[in-house]
Amino acid sequence: MAHSLFVLDSFGSVIIEKHYRGLINRTVVEQFWDEAQKSSPHMEEVKPVIATQKNYLIHVQRNELFFLGITSLDVVPLLVIEFLNRVVQTFNDYFDSVNELSLKDNFIVAYQLLDEMNDGGYPFNLEPNILQEMICVPNILNKTQNLVMGPGSTMSSILPDGSLSAIPWRRQGVKYTTNEIYLDIIDEIDAIIESNGALTTCKINGYVSVDCQLSGMPDMVLKFRNPGIFDDVSLHPCVRLTRWTREQVLSFVPPDGKFRLMEFSSRGNIQIPIYVQPQVRFHEGSGTCHVMVGTKHVTDRPIDDIIIKISFASNCSGVTLTSKVGVVNFDEATKVCEWKIKQLPKNQTPVLDGNFAFDTSTVPVKPTVTVNFTVSMWSASGLKVESLTLLNEKYNHFKGVKSIAKAGRMQIRM
Repeated sequence: MAHSLFVLDSFGSVIIEKHYRGLINRTVVEQFWDEAQKSSPHMEEVKPVIATQKNYLIHVQRNELFFLGITSLDVVPLLVIEFLNRVVQTFNDYFDSVNELSLKDNFIVAYQLLDEMNDGGYPFNLEPNILQEMICVPNILNKTQNLVMGPGSTMSSILPDGSLSAIPWRRQGVKYTTNEIYLDIIDEIDAIIESNGALTTCKINGYVSVDCQLSGMPDMVLKFRNPGIFDDVSLHPCVRLTRWTREQVLSFVPPDGKFRLMEFSSRGNIQIPIYVQPQVRFHEGSGTCHVMVGTKHVTDRPIDDIIIKISFASNCSGVTLTSKVGVVNFDEATKVCEWKIKQLPKNQTPVLDGNFAFDTSTVPVKPTVTVNFTVSMWSASGLKVESLTLLNEKYNHFKGVKSIAKAGRMQIRM
């Protein structure tokens, strides 16, 4: 597995550096950054696995951060990528968001988590609820204790109950006054869309997130109405694999608290609820940009938190883009225009218009456009839950299911 783990910011500076098997020279990180710079400004297109003469450089990206695992062995790349994704997910659970500021503010806890999640270069303890029994989630009280008593004050001196249980992901003796379980079905749409609206690629990478607040040792059975939409699935260890393979039914004893029950991909009948139509025209030393966004009326649910990012080439300057709807910001350093719309209006079509200049000594490059949005209580994949049954316990309980569709990596070509 990974010998070392680095977290880099968008400028290539190291935020976190963790070694599991000896020291890795910083020149290896510089090699990775040199390769990443070749994809600039489209850093999301950096290859996830880069081979050098002595090492494999494997990374994932989140919120302009690079989580880089370095290994000198011939390993299965997906194993390292999955571990890095688990690190990102755990950091997100602990710090509410994964960004440069949150990691710097909580670097002590981040290092403690990395110590527990990896032992000698191999994945060790990746269960969120077990980790939270060992390492406290940061708050004002334990942050103060860290400053006064030292870094170890957030570590528990008691071994987690689950580590001695026959079911290591769930501690024994769990009791709740009100017994509840909530399921969130998240559809993240990855797509490349041509300027005329035609889909070049379209895929859903989704997951089922669970918040379990049930007493005792519940045994759950989850049935989907249309399990045939899955092209591929990744299941939590609590799921009984034999029954899923035989019946396409999820039978499991859930961990206590929040966890990700399954991840899935689907290329079926995917509906995209929003359209974005960008147009760029070049003239002698200048250009015009026109972007229109609207709903496709595939759902009655409101489309929220729309963020349209337009990345201009480095030879562009004097970008002036305005819109009557939402907030428009342009970063001169990165040449990225960000258009934020809180909720897509139903009675009008928002339009972004403006001009820009460019250096005529180089060939103008058309900007790239990425889109983000969220639609609550709607599924882009059409995945539906038929039933969620509690076995092994006789108390009354409440269960809730919610679907959320959002943009993953969605790019519009001009």
